[in-house]
Amino acid sequence: MSDNTYTQTNMSDMPSIDGDDEFEVLKEELLPPVNEFKRFVKVFFKRKVVVFGFIVIVIVILVALFADIIAPYGPNEQDLYNVLASPGGEHVLGTDSLGRDLLSRIIHGSRVALLVGVSTVVISAALGAAIGLFAGYAEGLIQSLIMRTTDALMAIPSLIFSLLLVQALKGGVMAVVLAVAFTFIPGYVRLVNGQVMSLKQNDYVLATRSMGAKKTRIMYRHILPNCISPLIVQMTMMMGVAIMMEASLSFLGIGIKPPTASWGEMCYSGYKYLLNQPLISLTPGFAIMLLVFSFNMIGDGLRDALDPKLRGTSSN
Repeated sequence: MSDNTYTQTNMSDMPSIDGDDEFEVLKEELLPPVNEFKRFVKVFFKRKVVVFGFIVIVIVILVALFADIIAPYGPNEQDLYNVLASPGGEHVLGTDSLGRDLLSRIIHGSRVALLVGVSTVVISAALGAAIGLFAGYAEGLIQSLIMRTTDALMAIPSLIFSLLLVQALKGGVMAVVLAVAFTFIPGYVRLVNGQVMSLKQNDYVLATRSMGAKKTRIMYRHILPNCISPLIVQMTMMMGVAIMMEASLSFLGIGIKPPTASWGEMCYSGYKYLLNQPLISLTPGFAIMLLVFSFNMIGDGLRDALDPKLRGTSSN
């Protein structure tokens, strides 16, 4: 009886381990440490279509950076003896109605496409994230006013809204960038506001608040970093949309004005010659399609790599 009593006493003194704690202990012992960078690279490049999109974007960036070296002619250099020339000879893709080399204009047009895409997304994401972060943490009447205004702006079709803004700003590259950026801001506001409303209920935020941390510190040190992953994915996907918006505005004749080489403007100026020289419109249209597709695939890859529910835990 004494032995049993001694055994029961010792067993009662031992700390109890529930099922979840035991699983975590076994998990730490059995699973090797995970290299986050290796896991990101593995998941990001897992699909061939993402690899293809990444290669295309890298090529377009290099072409835009070294356009003056790569392009055989200047973007506005004319060859009046070869107007509407067919592909071949001195002009690989032919010339347009003003005798300008089509390949050279497409190469230089990549600069405009990337400039509009990157600038638009950076401006809209910065402003939208700041407004969404403030609205999500403020709550109450301020949040209601901001979000109802956001809903009203999102109800307006983006293309029509951009048309009005570009027309008011008298066209040009900066006008297109600002107009398209302004139409994208409500989407980022809604995204970040939703993230903040979810994250601010987490235990680490409540603990930080109970310790007397200032609201600005909580927002920028604890909440904003956890909004970065979905924000990056959204930015990548919206680059393709921004390029499409710029092409649409230029095609309608109120975006980027000639003689600046723009893929949208090239599609507009070449649609009259679809029967005898279709490459004037089809080639820049294909470039737009390829670049937008690549950005969308990169966005899908980033989503898979940054989302804990999709990326998995294996680093092998």
